[in-house]
Amino acid sequence: MKPASIKRTELPKRALLHSYLRNGHYTDCYSTDIAESHTHAQFIVAFYTSWLFKLERLILKIAVSKPSTDLEAKELADSQRDTFSAWSVEARDTDQLLLCDYQGRTRSWLMVEALPVEQSPQTRLYFGSAVVRSEEYERDPAKSGLSLLFRFHRLYSIALLHSAKKRLEKSCPTE
Repeated sequence: MKPASIKRTELPKRALLHSYLRNGHYTDCYSTDIAESHTHAQFIVAFYTSWLFKLERLILKIAVSKPSTDLEAKELADSQRDTFSAWSVEARDTDQLLLCDYQGRTRSWLMVEALPVEQSPQTRLYFGSAVVRSEEYERDPAKSGLSLLFRFHRLYSIALLHSAKKRLEKSCPTE
């Protein structure tokens, strides 16, 4: 079940993830709007410290020895670190971050955009991914198992963005 406030959208024209789309890799992009102004750093912290992502962090710590902490998430958000658990920074801008996993197979991308609203400020939150094509996928996409994995990935991406949004709403409630 998809939270109504999360939409699958096209990548914004200036998204750091665009090079993967242009090169034919799988890419996706989800967005949601949130009341109030939120910084990119706040979004990064909310995303990587949400309850759902903490479960992923625990799995990564146990399965591939890639531990991480909430403090490290804050340091990543504040541009004080270029690695976080299983990822390293591939590119940054003032409002977006592109991370590469330690195997070089996937990318995670986060971006914020201030929305022009007359009554009260709003922020659009974006989360997207890229999966770099592999030789196995090129030989036989059906046998690679990626189609099933992509279905799970889409649901998980929506849940991650929803979880981060809820965390931001709790830290900065509107009146």
